[in-house]
Amino acid sequence: MQTPPIAPPTLREHIGDVLRQIRRTQGRTLREVSSEAQVSLGYLSEVERGQKEASSELLAAISQALGVPLSFVLREVADRIAVIEGVDIPDTVPALMMDGTLEDRITLLS
Repeated sequence: MQTPPIAPPTLREHIGDVLRQIRRTQGRTLREVSSEAQVSLGYLSEVERGQKEASSELLAAISQALGVPLSFVLREVADRIAVIEGVDIPDTVPALMMDGTLEDRITLLS
């Protein structure tokens, strides 16, 4: 019997993972970020776990609460998907933002 292929993460799972990594890198709690973004703790938790699809307005509020540009979050997500798809990342992205870990890039924003 053949094992079915594992489906790649969905867009909402990538978004949630990036948001969670940023929050954890900053040492912040779900409660702190949910309060600042004015979203319920439970909903933010579901977004981070990729169980809920966040609206563009909600993503903007969460990004603002985390103190990172929405473009940074979207770039991280796009880069992850590009790797899965086997797409080369454009040379137009500054080298400093592409080198290192997500934590390193978050630090560059601070």
